[in-house]
Amino acid sequence: PMKLHFLGAAREVTGSCFLVEALNVRFLVDCGMVQGGRTAAARNHEPFPFDPAAIDFVLLTHAHIDHSGLLPKLTRAGFKGAIYATTATVDLLGVMLPDSAHIQESDAKRNAQRLRGKDALPPLYTLQDASDCLQQARGVEYDREFAPRVGVRARFRDAGHILGSAIIEVWVTEYGYPTKLVFSGDLGQPGRPILRDPTPIEDADILVIESTYGNRQHKDFSATEEEMIGIVEKTLFERGGNVIVPAFAVGRTQEILYHLHRLTCEGRLRQPKVFVDSPMATQATRITREHLELFDEQAKHLAGWHARGENLPYLHFTESAEESMALNRIRSGAIIISASGMCDAGRIRHHLRHNLPRRECSILFPGFQAQGTLGRRLIEGAERVRIFGEDIPVRAAIHSVAGLSAHADQKALLDWARGFVQPPAQTFVVHGELSAAQAFAELLQQQLGWQVTVPEYGHVLRWPDFLAVER
Repeated sequence: PMKLHFLGAAREVTGSCFLVEALNVRFLVDCGMVQGGRTAAARNHEPFPFDPAAIDFVLLTHAHIDHSGLLPKLTRAGFKGAIYATTATVDLLGVMLPDSAHIQESDAKRNAQRLRGKDALPPLYTLQDASDCLQQARGVEYDREFAPRVGVRARFRDAGHILGSAIIEVWVTEYGYPTKLVFSGDLGQPGRPILRDPTPIEDADILVIESTYGNRQHKDFSATEEEMIGIVEKTLFERGGNVIVPAFAVGRTQEILYHLHRLTCEGRLRQPKVFVDSPMATQATRITREHLELFDEQAKHLAGWHARGENLPYLHFTESAEESMALNRIRSGAIIISASGMCDAGRIRHHLRHNLPRRECSILFPGFQAQGTLGRRLIEGAERVRIFGEDIPVRAAIHSVAGLSAHADQKALLDWARGFVQPPAQTFVVHGELSAAQAFAELLQQQLGWQVTVPEYGHVLRWPDFLAVER
């Protein structure tokens, strides 16, 4: 019989990883890092619950680290196969995996110093592992069917979540019967600028669907815009502080630049000074420009997008660590966009350390904050947080603008599900905290009459010939 193992993003948002086993093939869909919380590092260091050398290939939905971040570890542990992803995703991995390896190496070094070598974990993987892993990546265009192995066909469809993000359709043939699995990956919110809307899929035997915002609706976009203008105006021009935006280097950063640029051009926002402080975001913005063909018409027509990094006097990409530190001396009038999106690593922590204690400043969260992350603690109203071992009081205003998220909200997820002409035989709701996943699963059952499960970690679906019989 065939088996589908749920090895991550089950009743939680990060660590996406699914293993499909059939007669003559074993492959993974995603191999992501667990993010947030004390246990994350320990979980990422655990050996894989399968033999990496026995995996034939990997299909990757998109480049975000919670979907791709353990690939170098997989390679290091003996995986020799190809990693298939869209061409834009492969380009982004070239930036993200070395960046992640750098974080792994420096974190390991810092911990070793702190623990003086006792029980200090080695880095999860090194720059060399990341570069070995990138050799295995193969770019495939959207909508083009390919055969990673005899008896397996696959196709990437646009998921509209970030540049290169895909919904994966995969057909596995056993005993002469094909079974079609669909992995939604992360779905974007339709009707957004820049990226195209998620592609509707018409049929599947087995569907695995995300539910990050499965229990919530985003505000409509004009309300989100007004909220953003209000935060920027109040902070920069009335209170004389800075707005710090902890944004994913890939996806959110480019979209926020787009909005700030457009709102300024339209005269709805006084010209702010915008600093993008993340070498990775700078490279990701360059890659974004190179993949203009993936954008929607609206974005292509926005004058000045092509010249985005060149002649806009108020937009500055910092390059060096020195330039980054210099930003901490700016007391007012700046919007500083910096990675990481959940505040768990990177330069953002320095900006928070300097701006959180100041009442005149604001922190604007544009994306989802996973449980256990610093970002989540701030949104939930922590009065003090620890950054670099220091106790920092939280006096700045904290805003969560979910309407800027790259994830589909409950209505958009349901609308995408309605695109199926007949219900999948089995649907699994993943990539959401339990409350969100359950709320969305109930909706699919009640409104569409689907057969739905919210799997827990380690859940295995075995399907014998029942699918074949029904045909």
